[in-house]
Amino acid sequence: METRYRVVGGVELKLDKSVCPRPSGRRHRWGSKIGRTTSDGEREGIGSNDAVRLGEGRGSKTASFRPLLDGIDFDIESGGSDHWDELARYLAGYSSRGKKVYLTAAPQCPFPDALIGQALQKVPFDYVWVQFYNNPPCQYASGNPVNLQDSWKQWTSSIPATKIFLGLPASPEAAGSGFIPVPDLTSEVLPAIKGTNKYGGLMLWSRYYDDQSGYSSAIKSDV
Repeated sequence: METRYRVVGGVELKLDKSVCPRPSGRRHRWGSKIGRTTSDGEREGIGSNDAVRLGEGRGSKTASFRPLLDGIDFDIESGGSDHWDELARYLAGYSSRGKKVYLTAAPQCPFPDALIGQALQKVPFDYVWVQFYNNPPCQYASGNPVNLQDSWKQWTSSIPATKIFLGLPASPEAAGSGFIPVPDLTSEVLPAIKGTNKYGGLMLWSRYYDDQSGYSSAIKSDV
């Protein structure tokens, strides 16, 4: 699957050529449509099946190592919270086979995320794009960045992820709430978080809305 995020910062995603001109690979967006699983074994079964596409050919033991994906994105918005940590740990194990498998996730900003929070606290994901929108208690309010800043500090100090990204809507139409006008972002929000540990950049929802608004182009030099 192709990502619909637009990332502004130091991460290269294959489809985000306008932001990251040298693509590194393709990531599979693992969303809530996967359905519910009820055991560690079932999660590992899913992991094994997907690992075929991560770099073990088409099931043939003699197939050459030809990776088609280089990572999995967990965008879990419904279902249960159990066993995602086991699945993430299982998939991360493929990195020991000579090909880095990136683990990324897009949790909601209330900490911990109700569904993927346990996995994020137990497994060192590479990149976490926290959705600071549609959640008034932890998102930006006009002229008041305190809730967002407090939530950002909690996220960056509480999970072992390598980099954490500020997830925002790319236009007012992209989300019910949480859009930050460019002047407010560059004067109030970014100066407070850019120097913090684990800051990686911004994730914008979505590529479609960013193409319409030009938001990433307007903020790129400040990120």
